[in-house]
Amino acid sequence: MPHDAIAPYDAIILHSFGGPEGPDEVLPFLRRVTGGKGIPDERLREVGAHYDLFGGRSPINDHGRRLVAELTEELRRREIDVPVRLGNRHSPPFTADVLAELADEGARHVLAIRTSAWQSYSSCRSYREDLAAALADVRVDGLDVDLEFVRPYGQHPGFAQTNAELVTAALREVLQDDEAPALLFVTHSIPETMDITSGPGDAEERAYSRGHADLGAAICDHASEQLGREITGELTFCSRSGPPSMPWLEPDVGDRIEELAAEGVRTVVVVPIGFVSDHMEVIYDLDTEAAATAKEHGVRLVRVPTVGTHPAFVEGLADLAQERAAMRRGEDVEPRAWAGLVPAATPCRPGCCPNLREALPAVGEHA
Repeated sequence: MPHDAIAPYDAIILHSFGGPEGPDEVLPFLRRVTGGKGIPDERLREVGAHYDLFGGRSPINDHGRRLVAELTEELRRREIDVPVRLGNRHSPPFTADVLAELADEGARHVLAIRTSAWQSYSSCRSYREDLAAALADVRVDGLDVDLEFVRPYGQHPGFAQTNAELVTAALREVLQDDEAPALLFVTHSIPETMDITSGPGDAEERAYSRGHADLGAAICDHASEQLGREITGELTFCSRSGPPSMPWLEPDVGDRIEELAAEGVRTVVVVPIGFVSDHMEVIYDLDTEAAATAKEHGVRLVRVPTVGTHPAFVEGLADLAQERAAMRRGEDVEPRAWAGLVPAATPCRPGCCPNLREALPAVGEHA
């Protein structure tokens, strides 16, 4: 039985995007990711060439397994003994298979924690759609189980403050050599329409870009206080895809590095606040492409680590699980947020981060 601190939940799925673990898995993985979009294999092979630089595999599943182990240990320290399993959207172990496995073992109330901190269709609702599809599959097999999720956590201290401490530590070292570095916060670009509709439908627009910008500003305030000088930064984007005719969020981090070099900047500190771990958008888009751009223009690039399995981040995920459980039990809970940031609604409100292509069921849709 679960410990009271996480009741009624009796299992946790760490819900991740997934990635290939060998060259033979790259093309099937990309087909699943782009399913229904009509992208030819020729184009997918071009994208898949990025994986060739890293042995034909993504590090995302390795990170997921490490995070599962660390979260399991953190929960045990709190005397919470429930199974924690990795479940992926686009590669084994698939969400539906993991949910079925947990249900077969007796789990009836499962909590999902996704490895994506922000509000938008691609970073939140698409995960909830995957959970709904998994739940439907399990129920077709006659298994009685329900499935819920923790809120987007970009403002939670476990994620936000951990990023702030990592940025401050990096800047403290950089400032010893360069008094005028540029600070670029980076996240995954998304279409303008997706950004405009991110967040609750009856709330202010652009929860995705606004949330990142607010965290960046709070991190700058923290670093300024800690370092005794004014620190400023700006939000940039990476991993743009789709047709050139479709507006996506800008500026691209590589383009901005070029502009800063032309302005005489010689050190750029890059902070991947849009990401939880060093997966392909970090190790290729930042550590490979952006680093090459910086080198070409005579700029030193310093990349701040992602939160990864930092102990404070892992503790934050455990806190979020307990927060959601307390809410499910009907207790009066004040969602935590760092440095005056506004926490995301728990659970998501109806119409949040809509699917603009096709209306699909999503876990929590009518909560």
